[in-house]
Amino acid sequence: MSRILSVRIPATSANLGPGFDSMGLALNLWNTFELRAGDEAGRNGPAVTVQGEGADSLPTDATHLVIQTMLEELERIDIERKPHARRRAIVNRQSSISQSSIVNSLSSLCIVCHNRVPCASGLGSSSTAVLAGLIFAYALAERAKDASFLEKAGLIDRVLHRAAQIEGHGDNVGPALLGGLIVVSSQGDSVIAQRVPMPAMRVVVCVPSVSLLTREARAMLPTQLSRADAVFNIGRALLIVDALRTGNAGLLQQAMGDRIHEPYRLPVIPGALDARRRALEEGAIAVSLSGAGPGLLVFANRRHRRIGQAMQAAFAEAGVAARYWVVDTTDQGAQIEMGDSVAQVTPTSMRTQSARAAQRKHTRRKR
Repeated sequence: MSRILSVRIPATSANLGPGFDSMGLALNLWNTFELRAGDEAGRNGPAVTVQGEGADSLPTDATHLVIQTMLEELERIDIERKPHARRRAIVNRQSSISQSSIVNSLSSLCIVCHNRVPCASGLGSSSTAVLAGLIFAYALAERAKDASFLEKAGLIDRVLHRAAQIEGHGDNVGPALLGGLIVVSSQGDSVIAQRVPMPAMRVVVCVPSVSLLTREARAMLPTQLSRADAVFNIGRALLIVDALRTGNAGLLQQAMGDRIHEPYRLPVIPGALDARRRALEEGAIAVSLSGAGPGLLVFANRRHRRIGQAMQAAFAEAGVAARYWVVDTTDQGAQIEMGDSVAQVTPTSMRTQSARAAQRKHTRRKR
């Protein structure tokens, strides 16, 4: 099979304590997805090969999240680009072409997933799959010729908005697509994402073998908040962003706290409260639930492996197996490779700054 393109997308940790649904951080742990053209004519739709994390549990047919996202986005693009078909679809409440016909037309495609991000861990594995599906869809729709097709077609913001719509929030897909520390706000179809520069940090992520899907974790949360709790979280979230931006460990330690989601989620994860306590006793700066959990994110300047081992032991005492990773944060987001070309997805603000810097350099040369 020949490779059409591949995309490499980082793990992410969202919320970061008080920043519920509004901030996330990219980690140097990656899933890689390859879109390949095969020669297996007559297959009932695209196929998936999964290697690494989830190889024994993830589907390998059109129900896989990458293919599902890709097919649904191609259908959406088809409706948008054919106004008459779109009007007819609205009247008849059906798409201009059925998803089954798209499946058949793409039956020779194969997606190979090289997964290093654990599934259902709170580290954004589903966000990597959604973004890969969207990027593949736009590569096919745009008949992409090189890896920078998203930027050339002005589609980076579109991919971010669609991913946030599909996931329901942008705190994982933002840093997964753009890299670094991302602050994000969503309202309807509008998504505002801003990357905040920060020095690289080494962190520990510890993931217990506990089933806790995001939708289940969200159902645990109260439907109303007190003003005091809202004010507490707003202030702490602002302080967390500044602590990460400046590398201020003391402020990070002091500001880490939450009243919106962690008090409801942490107690239902066996061993999580003890694991957090053990990490702090071993010298961690701060500990937060990673996304909706069950994983925990630990900020530390030293003794990372010892912290991971202590957390493993705490979970083991609660009868739960756990794994841990020592990883760095990364300012890199999705990376696309197509033929000999490689492109790094970057935020609009960074592209604008680079263009202005290039213009200033060009102006100085002319002078």
